[in-house]
Amino acid sequence: MQKLVMIQSRAIPLPAENIDTDQIIPARFLKSIDKKGFGENLFRDWRYNVHTNEPNPDFVLNNSKYSGEILVAGNNFGCGSSREHAAWALTDYGFKVVVSSFFADIFKGNALNNGLLPVKVSENFLHEILNGITENPEKEIKVDVESQTISFEGNSEYFEIDSYKKICLMNGYDDIDFLISRKQAIEEFELKTQRIYENKF
Repeated sequence: MQKLVMIQSRAIPLPAENIDTDQIIPARFLKSIDKKGFGENLFRDWRYNVHTNEPNPDFVLNNSKYSGEILVAGNNFGCGSSREHAAWALTDYGFKVVVSSFFADIFKGNALNNGLLPVKVSENFLHEILNGITENPEKEIKVDVESQTISFEGNSEYFEIDSYKKICLMNGYDDIDFLISRKQAIEEFELKTQRIYENKF
């Protein structure tokens, strides 16, 4: 995974609430076990006309004035099924951060496991960000993983993140990479344990 230490980017507003994983990536596209290619069908039923497969000009991802690596969504993002493909689709499309006032727990875990940072903010700050980037798409959001802060238009909020997942994000580790990075410490612990055992018996 790519390291995620600090992101300063324009953002895409999607103020709908209760966006579930079937809306993020419809079930009919879950046939692959490869993480690549899911971005093509991110929000498929909102991005394209179901009957003609033509892009829906009213959907924000089809609006050229909006761009960026940050998605700002309404409350309760990622509810529904436990499919990890939702996180795959968002990262494959190019998002590195999703901002909301609440995330479903399973989605939040899947996101962090796949290098996507879910940033939970207060409802007031969320509305401030959504209104600001809707009115002026060139405004940027700054997310600092180390200090766990998100900043917009001179205002900042602290966000929570599991300390282990924070280490993984900042170093670009998945769980296996993290274990490999601790190889020397693990080997030293094994030797120490072995010596204690030998001295006992």
